Amino acid sequence: MEADEIKSWLGKLTLNAEVLRIHPDEPEPHLIGQVVESLQRGDVVALPTDTFYGLAVDPVNLRAVEHIYELKTRARHKPLSLLIADVAQAYDLARSIDSTFDKLAERFWPGPLTIVVKAGSKLPLRVTANTGNVALRVPEAQICRAVVGALGLPITATSANLSGQPECTYAALVREQFGEKIPLIVDGGPTARSVATTIVDLSGGGNSWMILREGAIPTHEIALALQH
Repeated sequence: MEADEIKSWLGKLTLNAEVLRIHPDEPEPHLIGQVVESLQRGDVVALPTDTFYGLAVDPVNLRAVEHIYELKTRARHKPLSLLIADVAQAYDLARSIDSTFDKLAERFWPGPLTIVVKAGSKLPLRVTANTGNVALRVPEAQICRAVVGALGLPITATSANLSGQPECTYAALVREQFGEKIPLIVDGGPTARSVATTIVDLSGGGNSWMILREGAIPTHEIALALQH
């Protein structure tokens, strides 16, 4: 092998993250197991959600959480949203949940709705960016739910893009932006949507609510769901 060929080969080894292809509708358990092992090691894993590709870590591993902020050059005052397996897990992670939460969760989960509530004592303050609040979502994406179920913990779900760069709907786009900075990228094909989640803030309590970002679910649908 010529010197130039060796140099090119080594470059490919260092510049490319491992890409793991997983079926988006029927995730293979042994491949989900590989993702879980990476998360348990404290790695950052990129995987498809139901909106964009996201960066997942174990939220209790503070070093891994800090790594996400460094990768994205994300402002430290912005909390990370978490993906959970079901509504029951939300009750385990949050406090002061009221009927407004129940109505929205019943109507829109699984789906592209992120709900901000008061964080419970189990979550490190670092994950909440010292706000005392946590943003939760039950995704439609089967890969995410399988990973959360196998890990036994929620996972972070901040979008897999560098600050100022567009969100990624394909695994290849994640690799273009991050290169070797992420050890594992899960390729589950294109994401089902290309619009961000809607974010509703319920942290004020007293059944009050506020739209922080209108996305895949229009504000009028939120209002309609809360009238019943």
